[in-house]
Amino acid sequence: MSTVLAENPAATSCGLPETQLAIRRAVLGLCRTINWAAINEFALPAAGRRADIMALLPDHSLTCIEIKSGLRDFQTDQKWPEYRDWSDRLFFAVDDGFPLDLIPPDVGLIVVSVSAVPAALRDSILAECTIIREPTLHKLAPARRRTLLHLFATTAASRLMSLEDPAITASLRAARRTD
Repeated sequence: MSTVLAENPAATSCGLPETQLAIRRAVLGLCRTINWAAINEFALPAAGRRADIMALLPDHSLTCIEIKSGLRDFQTDQKWPEYRDWSDRLFFAVDDGFPLDLIPPDVGLIVVSVSAVPAALRDSILAECTIIREPTLHKLAPARRRTLLHLFATTAASRLMSLEDPAITASLRAARRTD
């Protein structure tokens, strides 16, 4: 067991949805602060693959951020290497109790201070987070970039329309079910 995990009792509760949500909220806040347009739960063209967060950067590059809510989540996930094929950069976002030495050196690292925010306040207070390490750049092929940018734009527009008029969204879902 890593020293970091042994020193931080909050880190031993790996895989909790509350931890995952706290990390997600903090990372989305960081993205907003550094002018990255981010979409959570971004469905990739690869069958059954979904990025926890996909961000469009000001330089038009795409960054995938994979959230790991604990050691077990990291150890059981076998699909994350495939995300490199769908982004220019790949980050892991983890809590401050995660054993950082397990993260591959070519993957970026974002650490969120989940343990600094009491569990009862995690819905109202964003945990602090920072980019600890930049990832290796793997530039996307132009055709794949075009496909992903179009998907990014249509996903963002569809979600915005859903927020604008939930009744239309419900009726569209019902219409799709009958097809």
